[in-house]
Amino acid sequence: MPINYDTSFLDRLAPNVAAQFLDRVARTPDREAYRYPKGEDWESVTWKQTGDQVKRLAAGLLSLGIEREQRVGIASNTRYEWILADLAVMCAGAATTTVYPSTNAADTSYILSDSECRVVFAEDDEQIAKLKEHKAELPHLLRVVTFDGTTDDSWVIDLDALAELGDAYLAEHPDVIEETAKAITPDQLATLIYTSGTTGRPKGVRLRHRSWVYEGAAIEVQDILHEDDLQFLWLPMAHSFGKVLLSTQLACGFATAIDGRVEKIVENLGIVKPTFMGAAPRIFEKAHGRIITMQQTEGGLKEKIFNQAFKVGLEVEGLRREGKSVPLPLKVQHGLFDRLVFSKIRDRFGGRVRFFISGAAALNQDIAQWFNAAGILILEGYGLTESSAGSFVNHPQDYKIGTVGPVLPGSEVKLGEGDEILIKGPGIMDGYHNLPEETSKSLTEDGWLRTGDKGSIDAEGFLTITGRIKDLFKTSGGKYIAPSAIESKFKAICPYASQFMVFGNERNYCVALVTLDPDAMAGWAEENGMAGASYSDIVTSDTVHSMVADYVDELNTRLNRWETIKRWDLLDHDLSVESGELTPSMKVKRNVVETNYQERIDALYA
Repeated sequence: MPINYDTSFLDRLAPNVAAQFLDRVARTPDREAYRYPKGEDWESVTWKQTGDQVKRLAAGLLSLGIEREQRVGIASNTRYEWILADLAVMCAGAATTTVYPSTNAADTSYILSDSECRVVFAEDDEQIAKLKEHKAELPHLLRVVTFDGTTDDSWVIDLDALAELGDAYLAEHPDVIEETAKAITPDQLATLIYTSGTTGRPKGVRLRHRSWVYEGAAIEVQDILHEDDLQFLWLPMAHSFGKVLLSTQLACGFATAIDGRVEKIVENLGIVKPTFMGAAPRIFEKAHGRIITMQQTEGGLKEKIFNQAFKVGLEVEGLRREGKSVPLPLKVQHGLFDRLVFSKIRDRFGGRVRFFISGAAALNQDIAQWFNAAGILILEGYGLTESSAGSFVNHPQDYKIGTVGPVLPGSEVKLGEGDEILIKGPGIMDGYHNLPEETSKSLTEDGWLRTGDKGSIDAEGFLTITGRIKDLFKTSGGKYIAPSAIESKFKAICPYASQFMVFGNERNYCVALVTLDPDAMAGWAEENGMAGASYSDIVTSDTVHSMVADYVDELNTRLNRWETIKRWDLLDHDLSVESGELTPSMKVKRNVVETNYQERIDALYA
């Protein structure tokens, strides 16, 4: 049965993020708050040390003339300084505007201009250069504060200089941060997050202090995370998924190890040994694929033991899921394989993980069950930037693989026309910045958010996502297709897959464009006599084409007849953010891909 939660916590919410942060510092001043890489080592800071630094930076912003709800941008990769900057903006009563560091100069200029940013935290010279290139279009931008960049004119200062301005301001106004925090109302603008969007220009989502405080408290009240937990955080903080984990940390008080370098995730997990981590499904797909291909390379007895271990592990998990007891012989086998195989997989992730949280896109059910069989629980959640990221999440003691869990306590869900998921609650946005018509399309008059996603809710309140309504298509035979479900199935089957894009709207059968993961294919090349060959040469070889054909054939055995992939084409390059085919959060811009490769798609129907 689902766990029921008392929603009286809503009456006890902190009034704003600044007050929530200052309260956390006061409650647990000497506990570890953050650790971050410094050279070859990791440096640790307490909540008090973090609080002292944030106050200096917040006072520095006030000394520059930042006023209530004025926007302050952050253009940086995920790092400790990003957190300091964001918390300083909160404590100054301003509103953070997020910019992906991969955003090009023109779009960066558009975001900062549309939001009328007064100050921007820019990570390095690359980010500063974008601002200087479009300086004439940013009349509101008074100052740039850099983490690592060059301060060669008065327009750009570094973090230390901002802190020194804050020291001088605090000397004259010693209580200014506490007074500013008290004056922030729950409905005051806290964050403008520009959705990368799969169509059109980015839209600024207006999120209030109330929304972020609620998100953290809704996780705390469910007893999912505790002060003794340790998070590893690598997610882009420009994305709402990263931001909601920060609000959860303030509510629950756990420590966070932070390093946004994606290529260092696995290495860092082994060093940090976290108890949980949030990630997008692509991270789990790549980890799954890497482990599978490593075992295939080993071959022989080790591969046979590995495969038998997962056969037993999946059988045991299936029995437990159905509430059945595990027979003693099977239990003994499982214990043996846990020592021989599963414990080694858990050690790759640090050995202490209680669970991972998957969000930002759909997680394939087969991959979730595979990890679960190895003793690594992945809790899938769901939400949009427009709902402050977190609206649904499975609970460690109450989860259903294949669903995104029940709605968070204090929020509501219902299905609208065409089974569109509608959400209502404290996490819902104010609207889109400067876009009243777009706001009215997404928010009903009585406050329900139209998500644009199709889903179903079971008798216990667990939500299953079918897919984006705009992505669903109908074949000429009248059958509806959810391409994302097929695409995630292929990624679970093929450990070399990067992207698998299904098309077939008003056609008589489905086709696909395939790209392969460059890292995985480099490993494949080493084992198959193509070491040193270019990615293009590898993926266009007859051997690779035959290999992909086998995986597509296997996929088709798991699909309904009308869903099967009759023809497909393998691209000689992967999709990228730079090409405009992926959003900065790594979602495929389906319409862009379809336009770019229309001739190749049409050829599959010739």
